[in-house]
Amino acid sequence: MTLGEKIRYLREVEGSLRELGRPMTQQEIVRAVKGELGKSISQSYLSQIERGSRRHMTQSSRTLLAKFFKVHPGFLVDDPEGYHTELTSDLRTTEGKLDVWLLHGSERFVSDRAVSDVMIKCARHQDTRSCFLLLGAILDTPGLAERLLEALDPDAARNHRSRRNAEGRRVQ
Repeated sequence: MTLGEKIRYLREVEGSLRELGRPMTQQEIVRAVKGELGKSISQSYLSQIERGSRRHMTQSSRTLLAKFFKVHPGFLVDDPEGYHTELTSDLRTTEGKLDVWLLHGSERFVSDRAVSDVMIKCARHQDTRSCFLLLGAILDTPGLAERLLEALDPDAARNHRSRRNAEGRRVQ
């Protein structure tokens, strides 16, 4: 994936996160970066990146956009020719791949807003890998997931039990 494709994809995801029902425009990104981070980036600079006429960003622009989109700065470069997403060479690469995988997945689950939102939150977390390791530890402890859901979100726990009971009746 090229840098331009990644920026377009992130604008699309950000528009979904902000419930716009469409990708954020380049100008909306410029205004949001200024308003939320107090820094500036130009619309023409974003356009050049997306069109491919500017193949690389400055380090300060990469850092700024990574902070805004809540992705690892290393994600904001062209993938090398022959790059395969199934290959993992180090932890940072794994982290970036988890983030991209979660963001893609969030779009597939847009009809289940709760699941989509959790995937996006996890992708935006500073340490996505630890989120997965924590989830694994929770699931390894019998009954802990249900108890945590009940304590943290009683309505979601009730809905989950109702759905599970309804599915059980359909299966039988």
